[in-house]
Amino acid sequence: MNPSSPEVRFPLYARIAAILISMVILVYGLHTLQGLLIPLVFAILFAVLLLPLARRLESWGVPRILAVLLCLILTLTVISGILYAVSMQVSNFAEVVPQLIERGNKYLNQIQNYADEQFNIDRKRQITEVRKYVNQLLAEGGTILTTTLLATTSALTDVFLILLFIFFFLLYRDFFRSFFYKAFHTTRQSKIDSVMGEISRVVKDYLAGLALVILVTGTLMTVGLLILGVDYAVFFGFFGASLVLIPYFGISLGSLLPAAYTLVTDDNPLKALAVIGVFLFVQAMEGNFITPYIVGSKVSINPLAAIISLILWENIWGLAGLVLALPMIAIIKVLLDSVDSLKPYGFLLGEAEIPPPPINSLEEVIEELSERIEEIGQVDEKE
Repeated sequence: MNPSSPEVRFPLYARIAAILISMVILVYGLHTLQGLLIPLVFAILFAVLLLPLARRLESWGVPRILAVLLCLILTLTVISGILYAVSMQVSNFAEVVPQLIERGNKYLNQIQNYADEQFNIDRKRQITEVRKYVNQLLAEGGTILTTTLLATTSALTDVFLILLFIFFFLLYRDFFRSFFYKAFHTTRQSKIDSVMGEISRVVKDYLAGLALVILVTGTLMTVGLLILGVDYAVFFGFFGASLVLIPYFGISLGSLLPAAYTLVTDDNPLKALAVIGVFLFVQAMEGNFITPYIVGSKVSINPLAAIISLILWENIWGLAGLVLALPMIAIIKVLLDSVDSLKPYGFLLGEAEIPPPPINSLEEVIEELSERIEEIGQVDEKE
């Protein structure tokens, strides 16, 4: 096209239609390629988190490939330790399963008697209905087992892919930086380095802050459960704390398992309500004090944008989308803030600012300016 030719302007409806079609294609592609994209995004986040360690090892004279391998070995060691601790708790929890079954049958008999007395539902009819649903569940057992095995195999494959991607991201990080220099050759390299550094800072601060939040909330819930005398308090406490990965309602979901366990193993139903109360109290502390104080403004996303992001990514990538929603929206905000024409959209994602009070008259402006001039004069005199 001739540079001197006039710019072609499409009608508003054509531009809106093009944007909507592009968004549909993008969402469809994200959903279709989730098997590749989810491990890739997890690998990017963990690679950013491990980058300072890799650089430190390299500064000590360790070759880069060996430094990257040591980072991966350390990651596997930490993950293995966590899984071992969880498996020990689960194995101990499995020892009380017969007791849970016995207490569950007791409650079932009570429910059957109540239904028979209050609603005149014959016990034989209840047993028939229960047997029908049990047979249906057993008939679908093979499908459930197959799905579970496939999910487990997929999870192991994803772990292998994540480790492989982390290895190459850390090993070839200078190569990828050169790619960005070439792809955005019209932009100053210092600007590109600044954006990449800001993304790295946001990701590291979010992940490190999230780990500390899990530690603090898990400790608080464990102490609360120990005070109530709930068995396996450490397991239940940190299980609920790990669900802080699902913002706003994760800890509430985590209260269901210990509450159900307490209801079955203890004759006092108020104790189960107290367990839920502990989790709700810690969730209120986490949302209003712990997370804002630890994470602070490092991931400055307003609640409305966060909720919309959670719903959107959950529909696209499921549970993984819920976990990845906030760090991804934070990265998107950094990218939007770095482009002048897109800064309004980055502003829309950020924390809402309190507008300054309105100025009622010109006299107030003059008075405020006079006060500031006097303050500046006082500072100069002191100096």
